[in-house]
Amino acid sequence: MTDETASRTWTVRDVVRWMTQRFADEKLDSPRLDADLLCAHLLGCDRVGIYLAMDRPLSGAERDDLRALVRRRLAREPVAYLTGRKEFFGLAFAVTPDVLIPRPDTETLVEAALDLTGPADASAGLRLLDIGCGSGAIAISLAHARPAWRVTATDLSSKALAVARGNALQLKTDVEFLEGSLFAPLAGRRFNLIASNPPYIPRDTVLQPEIRHEPSGALFADDSGLALLKEILAAAPGHLEPGGHLLVEFGQDQEALLADFAGSTGAYAEIRILRDLAGSPRVLHARR
Repeated sequence: MTDETASRTWTVRDVVRWMTQRFADEKLDSPRLDADLLCAHLLGCDRVGIYLAMDRPLSGAERDDLRALVRRRLAREPVAYLTGRKEFFGLAFAVTPDVLIPRPDTETLVEAALDLTGPADASAGLRLLDIGCGSGAIAISLAHARPAWRVTATDLSSKALAVARGNALQLKTDVEFLEGSLFAPLAGRRFNLIASNPPYIPRDTVLQPEIRHEPSGALFADDSGLALLKEILAAAPGHLEPGGHLLVEFGQDQEALLADFAGSTGAYAEIRILRDLAGSPRVLHARR
């Protein structure tokens, strides 16, 4: 959409085609999806609404706003930050650059938590803790699926907690949010299930340009990415009820080292590695 063609009439179909081509030329991973999502955000509708409005002309102001979004996307800002939302476990979460963007892989952890605890009527009153909650995706998804659970979530970042509290309010879920590092705000408290998706990327990892826009504190950890995972594995038994479950997400090629470390604590009766939908090792499950 050059300045020379700005005076012509542009329909939704025109701008979707133009954005798709621009993104494809820059070798973005999902050019058509990105174009649809940005156009839907601009028009205040979903992707279905885009297809129903293909012949709708855009105003000059809308074209200007769209060009601004395209420039930011070409600078490799994630689409979720441009639209301010991300779908996770069937729910729409607000996201900002203060929080990690929820990934579909993390749904493996949420599903495991539901499977381990059984039907809603059999697990009422269960106490769940989400360590390092970020946007609140894990805690809120579980509180939404199991309203009778007592859900607590912690994060070191006050800005992340503000996003999470807003999501809990918007999604009408009851979650207790506490500020602090790992288990620091939870002295003397025990839970039936502890879940966490902590930072686990080694600090020397070269990341995709989009990921570099996300908060580094939610991505990187020392000790080849294992530092915080080991802290959680070591401290969790002191906050788990007998028979309680710990679920932690981890990164590529970390499963063996984590399983060995969990076993070395002598605190867990059972240790398993769970795989995501792509078949990759994704979550460590340890039962006290």
